[in-house]
Amino acid sequence: MTSPQPRATIADIPPYVAGRPPTARPGMTSYKLSSNENPYPPLPGVVEAANAAVAQMNRYPDMGSTALYAALATRFEVPVEDLSVATGSVGLIYQLVQAFCEPGDEVVFAWRSFEAYPIAVTAAAAVAVKVPVLADGRHDLDAMAEAISERTKVVLVCTPNNPTGPAVTQTELDTFLAKVPPHVVVVVDEAYVEFVRMDDPVDGVATYRGRENVVVTRTFSKAYGLAGLRVGYAIAPAPIAAALRAVSLPFGVSAVAQAAAIASLESEAELLERVDALIEERCRVLDGLRGCGWDVPQAQGNFVWFELGERTAAFAAAAEEAGIVVRPFAGEGARVSIGEPEANDRLLEVAAAFR
Repeated sequence: MTSPQPRATIADIPPYVAGRPPTARPGMTSYKLSSNENPYPPLPGVVEAANAAVAQMNRYPDMGSTALYAALATRFEVPVEDLSVATGSVGLIYQLVQAFCEPGDEVVFAWRSFEAYPIAVTAAAAVAVKVPVLADGRHDLDAMAEAISERTKVVLVCTPNNPTGPAVTQTELDTFLAKVPPHVVVVVDEAYVEFVRMDDPVDGVATYRGRENVVVTRTFSKAYGLAGLRVGYAIAPAPIAAALRAVSLPFGVSAVAQAAAIASLESEAELLERVDALIEERCRVLDGLRGCGWDVPQAQGNFVWFELGERTAAFAAAAEEAGIVVRPFAGEGARVSIGEPEANDRLLEVAAAFR
C-alpha cells in the first residue's frame, strides 16, 4: 500500500442521486418535478429576514442557534434541551447514526425509502437492514419489528414515506413502538408531515413525549420552502438531543438559514395556506391518474409514485420530452413532485399517453 486509503466501507457508500434540473426547451417553459421542492417563492417577510442576515455574512452564525431554538421550543411547547438543529433533517439522520452506532451495529428501515438512509448508515460503518415495503408502498411495520436484532441500535420510520407516498397511522406506530426494545432509538422522520391529510395521522411530537427512545425529525425544506438554505430540527428526549448536538458540525446552520426559519415560523399560517393549495393539486393529480387507469399509492407527501419497473427510464424520457423532469429510480419507478398547475397538467397528459 503506497498511498492513503479510506476505510473499506467508504467504497460501499451508494451515491446520492439528486433530482436533475430541467433542460431549457425552445418555446416551452420547463418544470422541475424531481426534488419535492415547494414551487412557491419565499414569503416577503422571510426574504427580508434572510437579507438582513446576509448583510452580516462577515460574522459567524450563532453556533448555539439560540433564537431558533427558542422559537421552536415555543412553537412545539418543548424544552430547549430537547431540540437539535442541523443542515436539513438529513443532517440529523447522519448525526444520529454517528452518535449511536458502533461499526457493525444495525439500522433498520423500510425500502424503498429515503435514499440518504443507506448512505448515512454505511458512512458510519454500520449495517443497513432493509425491510421491503408492502405492495401498496406502506411500511411493513410487523416485518420491521421482526428484523430488530441484538445488534440493532436505530430504526428509521419515514412517514410519509419518500418516495412511495403512504404514511403510517398513529395506531400502527404505537403498536410498533410497543415491540421495540427500549434501548433502540426510533426515528420518526416527518419531513413531509405538513402535507398529511388522513384518518389517524401520526403526531410525532405527541409520540415523543413520555418516551425515552423516540426522536422526531422535521425540516424547513419542504412545506416552508427553504430547501436552498438547509435547516432541519429534531425533537427528542434531552439525552438524545444532547448527543445529536455533540456530534453536530460547528456553525453548521448558517445565520441566513436561522433567520429565515424563524421568520417562516412567524409566517406559518400564510405558508400553510400554500400547503393547502398544493394538497388540492395533489388530489387533482391523483384523481386524474386513477381516472386514466393508474394504480398509484396513496400520496401523503407533496409527490406521487409510479411503479414502473423496466419502463422507468422510458417514462422519465417521455416526461422530459413534455418539459417536466421527474426523479427516476432505475428499474423500480419514478417519483414526481406536485408542482405548478401547468406542470401537473403536463404530468397528467404524459401519464395518460404512457398508460
